[in-house]
Amino acid sequence: MKFSNEIKTAILVLLGIILFIVGFSYLKSNNIFSSDRTFFAIYNDIEGVSVGTPVTVSGFNVGSIQDISFYENTIDILVKFRVENKVKFSKNSIAQIYETGLIGGKALAILPNNGPLAQSGDTLRSSIAPGLTELVNDKLSPLQEKIESTFVSADSLLKNINNVLDVNSQNQIKESFSQLSDLAINLKESAENLNSIINSNEIKINDIVSNVDNFSSNFSSLSNSFSDVEVIIGNLTKTSNNLNSIIDEISSGDGTFNQLIYDDSMIKSLNEASNNLNLLMEDLRLNPKRYVHFSLFGKKNKEYQSKK
Repeated sequence: MKFSNEIKTAILVLLGIILFIVGFSYLKSNNIFSSDRTFFAIYNDIEGVSVGTPVTVSGFNVGSIQDISFYENTIDILVKFRVENKVKFSKNSIAQIYETGLIGGKALAILPNNGPLAQSGDTLRSSIAPGLTELVNDKLSPLQEKIESTFVSADSLLKNINNVLDVNSQNQIKESFSQLSDLAINLKESAENLNSIINSNEIKINDIVSNVDNFSSNFSSLSNSFSDVEVIIGNLTKTSNNLNSIIDEISSGDGTFNQLIYDDSMIKSLNEASNNLNLLMEDLRLNPKRYVHFSLFGKKNKEYQSKK
């Protein structure tokens, strides 16, 4: 069976149209051979979202965005997206736009909630998850404000310093720093001179230190001598006190010394005793045998006969 050229041409055109439709649907992420459901969500900003952006549930790709348009003559954006029929979720679920990575890619995630099942053509609630850039900006904004306020405070402080420190004050400060520098140089020179003096007189300094040590030792010995002197002075003080007590007894008329001095009978008795002692000594000298004699053969001693 032969086909005419017209039939062949019609078949080729028809195949081309079919391939074009399939290709166009593929490019738009539409699967014409599967039964999908269509849903809608309204946003006020869809930056980074385009037709063909994937739709995910729990990170799994279940569809794509089919169309983006303004919603009923407003500035809000109506997003039309398809979801595979086998994926079930409630009509209370949220269609959230989020960033897929650091390079800024976007996707639409369906966050399931409890409730009746969503039907094709339903409009889901929408939300936009903050991206990494927004989070960083939120964290850096307070820091940026603090840095700006710090710079403002520093600028004000510098202005106040410039207002307080006029030209004369600034010159005085410069002069003070110059004087401090000169003082440091003089101190350095003085230290060097002192070191040279110490080095040149090291022997004399050592002699002085040795003399001071000897003086300390002598002073310690002198302190010990002072201790001995204190003991002697104490003994003399006791002796003086004893003499004072004796003198007090004599003056008061009590004691033996007072009788020796003021009692005549005591003096006479002492004179008589002294005379008798002198006579005894004289007799002992003249007649020693009367008092000192002994016998080797047991001879009796003669009785003493007093002179009459």
